[in-house]
Amino acid sequence: MYLQGRDPHFRHTQKKSNPYRILVFVVLIVFFGSILTGIVQGDVQPLFLPTPTPTRTSDSFVIEGRTHFEAGNLEAAITALSRATTLDPENAGIYAELARIQTYSSAMSTTDAERSQRLAEALASIDRAKELDPNNSEVLAIRAFVLDWSANPFLVDDQTREDLLNQAEAEALMALQIDSTNTLALAYYAEVLVSQMKWNQAYQYIQQAIERDPTLMDVHRIMAFTYETLGEYNLSIQSYKKAIEIMPNYTYLYIAVGRIYRHLQLYEQALEHFARAANLNQQLGIKDPTPYLAIANTYAQDGEFFAAALNVQQALTFTPANPSVYGQLGVIYHKSRNYEGAIPALQCSIEGCSPEISCEVRKCNPEVDPMVAVEGLPLSGSTVVNYFTYGSVLAGLHRPGDDKCDKAMDIFSQLRSSYAEDPTVMSIVRAGEEICSYSLRNTEEGDVGEASPMEAEEPLVEQP
Repeated sequence: MYLQGRDPHFRHTQKKSNPYRILVFVVLIVFFGSILTGIVQGDVQPLFLPTPTPTRTSDSFVIEGRTHFEAGNLEAAITALSRATTLDPENAGIYAELARIQTYSSAMSTTDAERSQRLAEALASIDRAKELDPNNSEVLAIRAFVLDWSANPFLVDDQTREDLLNQAEAEALMALQIDSTNTLALAYYAEVLVSQMKWNQAYQYIQQAIERDPTLMDVHRIMAFTYETLGEYNLSIQSYKKAIEIMPNYTYLYIAVGRIYRHLQLYEQALEHFARAANLNQQLGIKDPTPYLAIANTYAQDGEFFAAALNVQQALTFTPANPSVYGQLGVIYHKSRNYEGAIPALQCSIEGCSPEISCEVRKCNPEVDPMVAVEGLPLSGSTVVNYFTYGSVLAGLHRPGDDKCDKAMDIFSQLRSSYAEDPTVMSIVRAGEEICSYSLRNTEEGDVGEASPMEAEEPLVEQP
């Protein structure tokens, strides 16, 4: 179809500029320009950045520490409370709580050095608490507790022990003078009195503490300790079990009960409680050798030396550089008449040993297991059994041309210097010296007959 008329055409109509629109554009340009400048200068944070991590307070670490302690993970509790003291260094209560847990954790140490170190840390913590708040009854009560446990006769000499106990008694009495309703102060004072062998007074004070507040684990633990010292073993077990009801994840309490059952030669009950301690640690991921050593000593006492050795080997997987554990393995080997196996284990415990020898004792795989050297332990009340056992085995296995008797005589000389007044130790020393004298004399005369390693006495120290 054709349309007549004028040719169609298109015309662009020019519109006038809108001043309001221009103003909006100018404002937006200025706004985004200022934002960009702020981002460059750091005054403005870009969108979609990760949310900053909130700063934790000291209270949150205190709560975490208490939770770990109730769960039985004392090392994690100590770590959390230590962080709390960093955030709140003027809070005496946090230092006191830290000192209490540090002291309890010392019971799970397997060497005198570790135990002394942990107790020194506890004393430093409680001293700081007292410095911050010298008239705080709770602080003074816990300081009495720390001092009492620091007076361990295997860690300090008699004079130091007496001084520590006197200080502990003074602190407990001052705590009660400041606050006569402080149940923990009453309980810790009773524990100090037990250490001072004032058993009648101790029993009276711990009875008062039980009557005041039977919900505290410490109160039942100290009541159990008092009964145990008095030889009331059934009552002691009952009190420990009450403490366990309050704090069911604290492995020290199971170890304490098991130790009493073992003393009573109720081995099944002892093993049951030690196993519960081991299982608790396994659930918490804690690699603590103490329950396995307790199990091993129970089997050894019952004559089951193979099972005993297996449990010490398990303990060594947790602490491959611990000379105390090597010593216990050596003593068990000696009791089972595995004298050849006893020598390298006891060597690691007393003289120290190379990574190769420690691996041999642990029966480890050098390609997978850690290769560690072991530093020997000095002669002390907790290592004397290892020393006289080592000397006895060396003397018994001496052969012409080796240096076993030379080493044995050195061990016996150390024992003579420190235990000349101990008839049990000296009887072992004299027997070992006679064996070496006999062997050396016969060697000179051409007789190379063998000597038999003597059986050492039962350990003088109650092991876990």
